[in-house]
Amino acid sequence: MTAESGSEPRRPSEPIRSREVVRFEREADVLVVGQGVAGCCAALEADAAGRSVIALERAGAGGGASALSGGLIYLGGGTPVQQAAGFEDSEEEMFAFLLAASQPGADEEKIRLYCRDSVEHFHWLESQGVPFKRSFCEEPGLEPRTDDCLVYSAGENCHPWSSIARPAPRGHKPRVPGKGGGLLMRCMLEAVGRSGVEVENDTRVENLVLDDDGAVVGIHARTAGVDRFFRARRGVVLAAGGFIMNPEMRSRHAPQLARVTDPNGTEGDDGSGIRMGQGAGGDTLRMDLGEVALPYTIPSSLSRGVYLNGAGQRFINEDTYYGHIGIEGLFHQQGRVYLLLDETTFRRGMVRMEPSWVAETIEELEREAGFAEGVLVATMELYNRHAAKGEDPLFHKRPELLRPLVTPPFALIDCRIENAIWSGFTLGGLRTGLDGEVLSPDGLRVPGLHAAGRTAALFSGHGYPGSGASLGDASYFGRRAGRAVAAAPSR
Repeated sequence: MTAESGSEPRRPSEPIRSREVVRFEREADVLVVGQGVAGCCAALEADAAGRSVIALERAGAGGGASALSGGLIYLGGGTPVQQAAGFEDSEEEMFAFLLAASQPGADEEKIRLYCRDSVEHFHWLESQGVPFKRSFCEEPGLEPRTDDCLVYSAGENCHPWSSIARPAPRGHKPRVPGKGGGLLMRCMLEAVGRSGVEVENDTRVENLVLDDDGAVVGIHARTAGVDRFFRARRGVVLAAGGFIMNPEMRSRHAPQLARVTDPNGTEGDDGSGIRMGQGAGGDTLRMDLGEVALPYTIPSSLSRGVYLNGAGQRFINEDTYYGHIGIEGLFHQQGRVYLLLDETTFRRGMVRMEPSWVAETIEELEREAGFAEGVLVATMELYNRHAAKGEDPLFHKRPELLRPLVTPPFALIDCRIENAIWSGFTLGGLRTGLDGEVLSPDGLRVPGLHAAGRTAALFSGHGYPGSGASLGDASYFGRRAGRAVAAAPSR
């Protein structure tokens, strides 16, 4: 292949050598691929450092999956919102929770930095025009339906986390009723518009351009079917999304995620940014992992019910973050999950759920749902006996949400993955250092290449800490990547 217009296209994992490029149409100090929250933050910080920046976005406008999100950003350590709402928090307590909830395999150094700078990051976001109301919403887990800001978004006040770190709500949503991702990205894109960053929309980046020493020195893109080449004097930041919308990559790397019924992403989450980084020599981490939300205990009053696995046994404390329930349910219970409620606890909930089986007794419900004889009866006898005393010795659900389920009729909600809503996105991506530098399998830097957002592996390990961690990681490490590229020597 030559690098001329009309040439046979290469795969994203196949870089182009700079000697093959006939002409670079544009050049800048920093090129940023993608204009979700990570890309916007990287571009803004590189621009603030006095560097010329071109941001390339494949869609007609920026926003990406960030704009579709609930908009919660995980922030703590004593933000102005936490203080105004009367909650004490510290860097140490935030770190203790995030590290524990992200294990095993969490990136301790990244989590430490993130917690150290969390209050500063809050102020930076506000300085870009993102509004946060100084208020708290008592309904946990989901972003507030009102314009309130602060919420328990990760089960911080639930077992086992409540005994590891002092509970504090840390989910911060921009000031808008309901989902805040749209407002967040409108504010960030407006900030980019006020800056010196040049934005090229409707421009799909296809390949990285490397020099003969293996350093990333540019990109190959296509606009309206025309090949274009951009040179980066200092480096490239890949912020092009994850791979939840790529069936082949899901099946190969994360077969459990191939089963989710509600992939959380846009067409840009096709893994192309990850594959470009791999083609330049970058390593990947945790490609088999994802966040999986099972939203059947929204509102939280539904957590008075009991989650069951395929054997008719409880497997988790129902009051925890619904993402923890989804991950446990998919990765460890093979997506075979049911929710049992009685007459006093049943309501339609956010997903307007309908009972699959209704019975006057637990014995009858057990038979109709096809559980082994006596298993469900034993599960509920044990649960009800302890719930009557305000105790849950197996999973430690909070006493205020413990209630014996004894009032007929009894309803069983079929939450098995083939019959219910399971929403998910990928957590794996390129292996990066503290400043977003892409690392090789040997731990060496890929010269000229940084990554952030879902193109990079999240700071968590095999546990997703909670709602807001993804936007928090993307925005904070996007900023660090932008500053690092701006400080790199010119090539």
